[in-house]
Amino acid sequence: MSGCSTLSYPESPQYGESGFQNPRPPREMGFRESAKLWRDFLLGRKPAGTVPAASIPVLEVTPAQLEQAADGTVYRLGHSTVLLKLEGRYWLTDPVFSERASPVQWAGPQRFHPAPIAIADLPRLSAVVLSHDHYDHLDKAAIRALVEKTDVFLVPLGVGDRLVRWGVPAAKVRQLDWWDETAVAGVRFVATPSQHFSGRTPFDRNATLWSSWVIEGGGLRLFFSGDTGYFDGFREIGERYGPFDLTLLECGAYDRRWQDVHMLPAQTLQAHLDLRGEWMLPIHNSTFDLAFHEWHAPMETLTALAERSQVNMATPLIGQPVRLDQPMPVQRWWRMRE
Repeated sequence: MSGCSTLSYPESPQYGESGFQNPRPPREMGFRESAKLWRDFLLGRKPAGTVPAASIPVLEVTPAQLEQAADGTVYRLGHSTVLLKLEGRYWLTDPVFSERASPVQWAGPQRFHPAPIAIADLPRLSAVVLSHDHYDHLDKAAIRALVEKTDVFLVPLGVGDRLVRWGVPAAKVRQLDWWDETAVAGVRFVATPSQHFSGRTPFDRNATLWSSWVIEGGGLRLFFSGDTGYFDGFREIGERYGPFDLTLLECGAYDRRWQDVHMLPAQTLQAHLDLRGEWMLPIHNSTFDLAFHEWHAPMETLTALAERSQVNMATPLIGQPVRLDQPMPVQRWWRMRE
């Protein structure tokens, strides 16, 4: 466990001899397949269209707008960063505000668009909710900037130890195992299973846990997937905590070679059905180039699948408010002229 923590979690059913583990081990790529994949990534051998040729439309989010927003309003700020207004308070998932999802800011996946609101302009946050420690979900600079305006950081096991090492006061950190729950300012949070992995270096793989989250407050019930492959856990979560008013489900950075840890679009749709969701809002796309598909393919493909299956799907522009008590017609904003 060097490079992350010397702590272990033998009391957790998810903790094994080599760290945290999934109930069903994901498929591992062979040496040749893995070597080719990294070669293509590092040498930029990607098909055309993985990065937008023109600016993505972004709506600015202002402090005044947030103050006036109705309870139950959701803002997608990019990738898997979502700002929620529930019980008159504000909650933020997987905050990534840096220019690159990378250990350094001179290399690595670069943002397609600016964040619609700066960290300095965010309101007081009752909680920041983290799904796992990968760079496109856990931004060290953002965490440090958020410490003073955040009451609580809700995290899977082990991620909190990392935050404390970064300077977050231990009293502000709550670490949860799968199926653990807690409440903050009248909003209930449950850390639920996901099918993924963790690590920020070659030496700390699976040293911390990954999770999805159930969020209940203001008479609403939401599901936040974090990163995950499709697995039977969606059905169990739906049975225990559904139906959900909104599912925030990953659809992006997918590939058949790693579908055990990132869902394909049809699997995202099935996860929504398993969860018994009313509305689906796809996340984990349109901000970073992390796979080999065209940048707009996740939204285009999932929208078509949802319409065919008569599933309600919200497709807001980055920064556009979504009210959960009003219809949210599909907008194909990604079909811009390039």
